[in-house]
Amino acid sequence: MSLPFEALIVGAGHAGAHTAIFLRQHGHVGSIAIIGDEPELPYERPPLSKDYLGGTKSFDRLLLRPAEFWTDNAIAMLPGRRVETIDPRSQTVTCADGSCYSYVNLIWAAGGRPRSLPCPGGDLAGVHQIRSRADVDAIATELAQARDICVIGGGYIGLEAAAVLTKLGKRVTLLEAMDRVLARVAGDELSRFYEREHRAHGVDLRLNARVRELIGKSGRVAGVLLDEGEVLPAEMVIVGIGILPNLEPLAAAGARCRDGVEVDEFCRTSLPNIYAVGDCARHTNTFAQEGTRIRLESVQNASDQANCVAKAIVGRPERYSATPWFWSDQYDLRLQTAGLSAGYDEVVIRGDQAARKFSVIYLRGGRFQAIDCVNNAKDFVAGKRLVATRATVSADRLADTETPLKALIPPAVDGQFIEQDATARQGVS
Repeated sequence: MSLPFEALIVGAGHAGAHTAIFLRQHGHVGSIAIIGDEPELPYERPPLSKDYLGGTKSFDRLLLRPAEFWTDNAIAMLPGRRVETIDPRSQTVTCADGSCYSYVNLIWAAGGRPRSLPCPGGDLAGVHQIRSRADVDAIATELAQARDICVIGGGYIGLEAAAVLTKLGKRVTLLEAMDRVLARVAGDELSRFYEREHRAHGVDLRLNARVRELIGKSGRVAGVLLDEGEVLPAEMVIVGIGILPNLEPLAAAGARCRDGVEVDEFCRTSLPNIYAVGDCARHTNTFAQEGTRIRLESVQNASDQANCVAKAIVGRPERYSATPWFWSDQYDLRLQTAGLSAGYDEVVIRGDQAARKFSVIYLRGGRFQAIDCVNNAKDFVAGKRLVATRATVSADRLADTETPLKALIPPAVDGQFIEQDATARQGVS
């Protein structure tokens, strides 16, 4: 075993890669290594269910940085390894292949793995998930032979996949177990808009649809049996029902875990010299309901938590308080979201849904809590700043499209966010 890495990062996704990037940007000169369980260099995951699945973007365009970046910045890449155990006392990690590495600071950025469909037939050939390049490559090799495709799950992944597959000329059925799509992340108005859009594009969208079994033929999926007895033809099934956080080695080592690795406001776990960031980190978020600990599965959260950890390691700690934001591309619709809408008690529609350019604003106790913007980038930019203010603004003023949202931002807050946005752009460019 070699000398300890001053920063050993487990996970080569957005959170892990950006931790290394920010460490160097903040002046860290010590040794850095990234352990990843895939053979590839760090790459963007959001385009997997959109541009990469649709064949409009090659894999090399998904790389977060070119290969020479990691070499030039003395960041050791250790691909194709999966950490199995952590020993906090000796400050070492051991991988499935027997390799062992020691650390001064360990950053757990291992993300999550897709949830499997909890029914018979889930292991048949032709049943896929979308989480890695290998997942999408496997789908691509079978697409030519698949005419009827069933997508299970009406979240971002399922809707994005349905949109791409429809554009590729496939007959797509989308099954959502709840009574609307995007139920966990958006209000009823946005859900119904996207349901109409997908149906207008030819998707057979079923709500309150529960899968009893996947029917196989010669070891390959051939249909989906619903609870009420209907069998839907399917030569391919794509499952998008969320992820499970990868936390087992940390939990076995004694870290506090509950639907994620518990971290404090500096992304520190309960174990000394070990941090956790990204999809697997369960934290108290300033923008969630009071006292609520959550995991955020987003590029924004991965990058901003990475920055938080990097600053802590170089001795300039700052509490994590970044504004959450997300995006999704479906057909010619760009959805941009700022804030967390859970717990809202009032909704304001701004713009015309029929024109396919509008915003949905969520208020709680009269305060600006979150915003969903469809093809409306100006509202998103201003809305993200308004989320941070938690300003009280009348519903009538918010609904008035003649009044720019930017005009409702307190000047001091607007200036603060202009500076923060510039810093963020510099940090992840």
